[in-house]
Order: sequence, then C-alpha cells, then structure tokens
Amino acid sequence: MTLLAAFQTVFTFKMIALIFGGSALGIIVGALPGLSATMGMALMLPITFYMPPSEGILMLLGLYTGAVFGGAYSAILLNIPGAPPSVMTSLDGYPMAQRGEAGRAISLATVGSTLGGIAGVIALIIIAPILARFALRFGPAEYTVLAVFGLSAIVAVSGKSLARGFAGAALGVLLSTVGMDNFTNVSRFTFGSIELMSGINFIPVVIGLFGLAEVIAQILETSKEGVITRTINRLFLSASDFGKVLKGLVPASLIGIVIGVLPGAGGTIASIISYNHAMQSSKDPEKFGTGAPEGIIAAETANNASVGGAMVPLLTLGVPGSSPAAILLGALLIHNLRPGPMLFTTQPVLINTIFVGLLAAQFSLLLWGLATARIAPWILAVRKEMMLPTIAVLCVIGSFALKNSFFDVGIMLVSGVAGFFLNKLGVKPGTIILGLILGPMFENNLRSTIEISGAAPIFTSPICIVLWVLTAAMVLYPICKMFRLRKCGTE
Repeated sequence: MTLLAAFQTVFTFKMIALIFGGSALGIIVGALPGLSATMGMALMLPITFYMPPSEGILMLLGLYTGAVFGGAYSAILLNIPGAPPSVMTSLDGYPMAQRGEAGRAISLATVGSTLGGIAGVIALIIIAPILARFALRFGPAEYTVLAVFGLSAIVAVSGKSLARGFAGAALGVLLSTVGMDNFTNVSRFTFGSIELMSGINFIPVVIGLFGLAEVIAQILETSKEGVITRTINRLFLSASDFGKVLKGLVPASLIGIVIGVLPGAGGTIASIISYNHAMQSSKDPEKFGTGAPEGIIAAETANNASVGGAMVPLLTLGVPGSSPAAILLGALLIHNLRPGPMLFTTQPVLINTIFVGLLAAQFSLLLWGLATARIAPWILAVRKEMMLPTIAVLCVIGSFALKNSFFDVGIMLVSGVAGFFLNKLGVKPGTIILGLILGPMFENNLRSTIEISGAAPIFTSPICIVLWVLTAAMVLYPICKMFRLRKCGTE
C-alpha cells in the first residue's frame, strides 16, 4: 500500500513538473564549467523550506541527477568537464565530437547515464530496507563509531593530502559545537552573540562554501577557454551502439553502485575505476582516448549509478555518501526528518516516494538529454559576466530567506571568503560540511554511551569492532598508497 501511495504522490502534475524542472536546471548547472551539483542544490535548498518534504526532496533529486549528467555536455563539446566526474567522459567524448560525431557521443552519454541511474535506483530499493533493518540494532555506541567511520572515509578520499582532509573535517566538527550544549545547557563559543546561541545554521555555510567561494574563484582566476563544437548531428544510436551500451552496463553499474555506497567516494572515483576497468578488459585498449564509445559508456554509466549508491548510507544510516547527499540530508533535517532506520518505520510513504521519484528522474534525464542536445552549444556560451552576478545574488537571497536574518547573510559571506582561501590551501569544502553534519551525531551519541554504560561498548560491541576495522582500512589505504608511490619514485 505504501508503494501505491508513493506512485500516487509522484505521478501528479505538480510532482512531475518539479522533478523534470529540477532535472532541466541540473543539466544546465552541470553543463556550465565551474558550477556543480552541490552548488546548484545549495542555492535551491532554502526554497525547499517552504515546500512539503516530498516535493522539496524530489526537486533536489531531479537537480542532482541532471547535474551529474550535465557535465558530459561541456566535456564532449568543449573538452572542459562541467563537473569532476565528467573528466573521463572528455577523454573519448571530445575526440568523437572533433570527427563530427557529437550527437552520437551525447546520445551514448545520455543512454548510459539513464540506464546506470536506473540500476542505481534498483540497488537502492533492494539494499536500503535490508540495511535499515540491520541498523535497528545500532545503539549510541554504534552510531558514535559510525560517525568516526563516516568522517574517516570522507577524509580518505578528500584529496591528495590526508592532513588537509582531517583539518577540514576537524573544522566542521568544531563549528558544530557552537551554541547551547544539549546536555548541560551551557553556551559554547558564542562570544556573547544571541544569534549563535542556536548554533551555526547549516544552510548559509553550505551556500557560502559551495556558492560564493566558487564565484570568487571564477572572478579572480582565468579559466581555460575551449572551442565549442556547434554542429550536433544524428542523435539516434545504431544497433551496434546499443549492443555496446548493454555490454558495458552491468560492470559499470556495479562499480558505480559499490563506490557510491562508500561515504565520500562519489561519481568521480566511480567513473575513473569504471573507465580503467573497461579499458583493461577491452580487446582493443589502444582505442580508448581516441573516441571509443565504450569509454563514454563506462564513465557515464558508473557516474550516474553512484547517485543511487550514495543514497543508501544517507537514508539508512544518516551518513551522506557525497556532498550532494549532504545537501539532501540538510533538506530532510529542515523538515525535522532524521534519516536512519527509524525513518523507514515512521515515514514509509516518504521513503517509497523518494525511490519512485528518483526513478522518474532517470527518465527525465533521457528526455532532457536528447531534447536539449542541439541547444547545448548555446547553453555553454553563457558568459561569466551574466552568470556570476546572478549566482552571487542568489547566494544572498538564499541565505537570508530561511529566517529573514542578515546574520545568516554574514555567515554566508564569511563562509564564502573562508571557503575560497581554504580551497587555495587544498582543504575541500565537502570535508567541512560533512564534519558539520556528523559532529553532533558523534558528540551526542558518545556522551549518551558514556552516561548509560561507560566507554567500553564503543570498543567491545561486535558492530563497533567491524566499524573500527573499516575505519582503520579507510585511513591506512591512502597512507600505504602514498608510501608505495614514493618508493616507486625513488627506485
């Protein structure tokens, strides 16, 4: 009955319009170099405050799905990936466009993205309820270690420097402690400010770090200019092309789903691993990088399959699998909905609505991907002089609108400037945001565990032991990899 209710909720004119509208906006955001899914979702997040939860979440999911795919446009037509996950797409997409097959390349990316996205949603529907039932066994001790695992996993894939990743996560956790202590009702780090008594608002920080910081960077830095391929020829794929799509679908989807489930990994790593797997398993690996359809299929299928994978830890454990998933977590928290196993029990219709809505978003991707292919060159021709001031204004409006507070605008401005300099120092904004989210989860559960039964369960519970082992593996893997690369470099 809950699934039927979910279909009835999603397949209304208003819901379909929100999903398809979000997807169209996401494609534009993803296609424009310098913008990202996280930025687009951060700017739209305040709007969801005035919507019912299901409407706001599905609009953001449509935007998320569209933006993940949209980067393929600029990767194929400009050889400038609109988003990091599209780097691998440009390796074969741009050479195809150069030899007059831009339409074919876009169609391959669209179909691969759609099928990969559908596979990711199917995996989400199967895995999430099972993991949620298992997560009902989690107590405060398990959630304490889960928060540590989430932070360590995010840090491990945050960039080249593990120290900078830890610094970003630590800064986020520190910011999460500002405000009233939930256990003692003592104010912390408020410096006499009444506005800080309720803590630092999540939304202005997100808008500043992902929106304003990028605007500042785009203004001060000269970006790479590319020649746009304006001729979009046939968009319909041949039977041979469909055969290549189906052949690469299963391995690329599995890679995308598995990588997506890992907190912090995301579509970039999924597309790299999938592309390398396709190249290594090919009979003609030398054709990769020269316009091979298999390269586009592998990258885009895994990229979009990771979206469904990233939703698994978010919905079942409350741990975002990526930066866009962290924005979705913020949207749920705005409506007093805490992701986790209990959400499957208390809000089964909402959970199924998310499943069905995310599935509908994949079909919107297919429609918009093919319908907008011929106007993509004009989308990419939007000048920075028009785009950046618009984004800056949206940053101010979005941060002010939630509570009609100029203090939040100030938080956004400080976050934006700080985010710009932190990016220059190599500290990824995603680590700060996820530290800000997971900080309260860690602190509250740690203190609850100590008050109930002391610290022992954190180290003796079987689930905690498994999580500690996974945490150690996530932290040690990049360290071992770094030492191995150094050793190879000295030999």
